[in-house]
Amino acid sequence: MGSAQQIRRKPGRPGKEYAPYLEAAWGFKNHWYPALFSDELPEGSLRGVMIAGHEIALRRAKGKVYALADQCAHRGVKISARQMCLNDEHLTCWYHGFCYGLEDGVLKTIVGSPKDPIIGKVRIRTYPLEERSGIIFVFVGDPDYRPLPSLSADLPIPITDDPNPTPHLLEEGLFVRGIHALARSNWRLGAENAFDPGHVLIHWDNAIVAATDSFIPLGFHPTSPEAVKIIDLPDGPKGIMNMYNTGAYELVTENLVAGIKSRGSNHHYLRTSFYLPGCLLVEHWPLTGLAIYGWYVPTDDQHHEYWDVVIGRYNSEAERKNLDFKYEKMFKPLHFEDFYSNDIFAREAMQRYYARQDGWSREQLCELDSGIVTWRKLASRYNRGIQAPPDWAAPRD
Repeated sequence: MGSAQQIRRKPGRPGKEYAPYLEAAWGFKNHWYPALFSDELPEGSLRGVMIAGHEIALRRAKGKVYALADQCAHRGVKISARQMCLNDEHLTCWYHGFCYGLEDGVLKTIVGSPKDPIIGKVRIRTYPLEERSGIIFVFVGDPDYRPLPSLSADLPIPITDDPNPTPHLLEEGLFVRGIHALARSNWRLGAENAFDPGHVLIHWDNAIVAATDSFIPLGFHPTSPEAVKIIDLPDGPKGIMNMYNTGAYELVTENLVAGIKSRGSNHHYLRTSFYLPGCLLVEHWPLTGLAIYGWYVPTDDQHHEYWDVVIGRYNSEAERKNLDFKYEKMFKPLHFEDFYSNDIFAREAMQRYYARQDGWSREQLCELDSGIVTWRKLASRYNRGIQAPPDWAAPRD
């Protein structure tokens, strides 16, 4: 890990220090992103997703998942718009029967023109992917980007400084459940909301806080340069960690002017960290020993796909069933639906200001935003490329 970022007392207007971040409306390229849960793509099925403007068709055949460009080279239709899975070797376009090899994207035949001279000379793009812990990840960016980074380089670091460390997503045999859905805001607004130390106010009166009697401060006010730690591992994750439990933050529990106090008496260890290209880790939430992983996946410049996933260890089938029970009866309704809906509301409420009123240059940041400023600088330095708008999104004469 690198040295801690100095607290920026008067952030002011954005400048060269994080200019690349301000250009990344369509996200960062050459990174791993979650695309689907494994159970959303059963054997023989086809699904389309969009990540950073890339339209991608996902196909499972003989137990293996393939990712190819979701656009037929013939007349440009979206291949996933209709299911036509004729066999286990091809991705077949439903319109004129262009059949592309799942492994290489090369045109292998045309259903109605099997002797056509363009067969073998046309291809669509393929994308690297990995399927781990019940999630399908796709590497999105330049087709010739090498060397291909490991999936672990775009995930949180394994936690080692906790006597009761939460699990890491790439461990085997984990309990993994969660949601993903489209949000009406740019991915950066989702990402910054996720670990913003000042945003806890929107969770002050949430149902899960009342149900667990969790202590939620009104805010975390940075008092030391050690409030935010830089994560910078060689060929590994790049991110920031909010050091809430070290004394580097003042926990604000009352505001006399506003007439508001914190609720809850159950103080438990909680820490958040955030990693390129946009992955959140919350340790010991919703309960001690569990962890929340979140992703803020750019789709276009106005929307993102948000992921919220709880992971935990279990040692027996009975423990797994107990986690399933808690997920269905507690985590899902109280965290994934109620608690998290407040975050979605906040992100979407910011979209108008940032998209239509140049919020990136007009925002008035405060000391609570030191972590956000640090994230913007880190993302500007360590991203593997800024995704340009796709051709179909470019202005036309």
